[in-house]
Amino acid sequence: MSTSEFDRSPVPPQQLQPARHFAASYAGEHAAGTEFVIGATFVAWGVGTMDILLGLLLGNLLAVLCWALLCAPIAVDTRLTLYAYLEKIGGKGTVRLYSIVNGIMFCVLAGAMITVSASAVRVMFDLPAEVHWYPTSASFVAIALVVGAVIAAIATKGFARVAQFAEVCAPWMVMMFLIGGIAILPTLLQATPGVSSIGSWDDLRTIADTWIWKDTDGELGFWHVAAFAWICNLAMHGGMADMTILRFARKSQYGYFSALGMFIGHYMAWVCAGIMGAGAALLLTTPINQLDAGAVAYQALGAAGILAVIIAGWTTANPTIYRAGLAFQSLNPSWSREKVTAVTGVVTTIIACFPFVFTKLLDFVGLMGLTLAPIGAIIITEHWLFPKLGLTRYWATYSNRFTNWAAVITWLSALVFAYILNNAGLHLFFLLLPAWAYTMVVYTLLAKAMGAKQSHTDAARQDQAAEQARKLAEQAYLTAHQQAGHSSADKGRNLFGFASVAALIVCFGLSIITLTGDLTLEQFKHYVSWPTVAYFVFSIVWLWEQNRRDKQLAGK
Repeated sequence: MSTSEFDRSPVPPQQLQPARHFAASYAGEHAAGTEFVIGATFVAWGVGTMDILLGLLLGNLLAVLCWALLCAPIAVDTRLTLYAYLEKIGGKGTVRLYSIVNGIMFCVLAGAMITVSASAVRVMFDLPAEVHWYPTSASFVAIALVVGAVIAAIATKGFARVAQFAEVCAPWMVMMFLIGGIAILPTLLQATPGVSSIGSWDDLRTIADTWIWKDTDGELGFWHVAAFAWICNLAMHGGMADMTILRFARKSQYGYFSALGMFIGHYMAWVCAGIMGAGAALLLTTPINQLDAGAVAYQALGAAGILAVIIAGWTTANPTIYRAGLAFQSLNPSWSREKVTAVTGVVTTIIACFPFVFTKLLDFVGLMGLTLAPIGAIIITEHWLFPKLGLTRYWATYSNRFTNWAAVITWLSALVFAYILNNAGLHLFFLLLPAWAYTMVVYTLLAKAMGAKQSHTDAARQDQAAEQARKLAEQAYLTAHQQAGHSSADKGRNLFGFASVAALIVCFGLSIITLTGDLTLEQFKHYVSWPTVAYFVFSIVWLWEQNRRDKQLAGK
């Protein structure tokens, strides 16, 4: 595939990607190394077991609905990046301001993923954990630089390569979170008074209440957990950043693949990471807030855990650097996306050398979502509400405005409004709804006063005609190519696919045997390495065969 990512124009039909890319991308990106950090942080919060289980259920459901009902439909309807579409709504001045803020925040977020990966590598060299905001080891800095260089190199290849990387890694990573939590449960069981085996939900609940989610009656509870799960990726769904990814989707329903990320990555993985974190803290007799992701994963999974954290950081940092590169590239369309992404990777890698990016991760993602979400609310308002209110969509562009001041004023004042609410006592995690409501109302009123009432009939008619023609051509192409036959390579490809699945089943079986006591934790950590190697060999061959078939079908 060409490295052209159609930064300024709609994605053409022949470059739309199959469903499996999005399933793998969401599962891979959201079953990340940072899940070890977040899962352990919930344990440190002292939130109760049922608050975690039910709060994550509600919050992740809300996140999926935002992706599927807000972000994906606009992405598929326009086929534009967030930045290209924001320029159409807000003008060059607005998008430049936003791109700088957005790009910087994505760099910090990607830096956290690289730092997490580096924390796993440092375990291999027996370096001390990095738990301060600054690095304490030159060796750790060197590791972060090497890891960052690899991640940035993958991100420069474009969305398809990023998705393919996740396609191989995601199923295995998900399995590592699950079996790590299962395998370390006997360690917690042995230390739990009054429980001799795990034979019922009550036994599990007793272990969880004793060692994992202890319910210390602190300030944080069910609603805080639900709100955090919702806003954790607010910049991506409510802030519309994933338009950049979902514009490649053949159908808007692909937005529901975010459920794989939310309920596998942000539910199962957070729960299992909490179990692993509690077990690691018990084994190492160290407070959980003094452990990094590498230490937690190694105690539960051994060498496979080290690999899991490294790859989990990669699969999240890759699309995040990709998004950041597109943000900075939008500042000047003449800049090469590949070169801008490479420079972005260098900056991100430098940021990753400072561990503050993951020690303060929960606060950062909440702040990032709140900062970027008003722009998403402006896009939603103009795309869907303006036509219903009799206002003109893209009025700023039709008026040849360099900056849509209605959008800029609304965005900045929404941040001030949220700051005032926060100072008045409303928790950071609860600021989304009032900030969104404020943004939609204020932007509508300001835009109406500044020119959105004008019809701009001729320009709007030309724009609508061009869009209709593009959509008809796209539909014709997809209809013609949806009846794809099976190549002679199908049997071989499926064989490798079945073999990779079998390797994952073996990993799961080993964890169950460990749970029953027939394997020790140390034996489990040794044996699980072998099916891991087999999985990657078979899945890489499977993907190679799959890509070859896709190219053959695309050429028909």
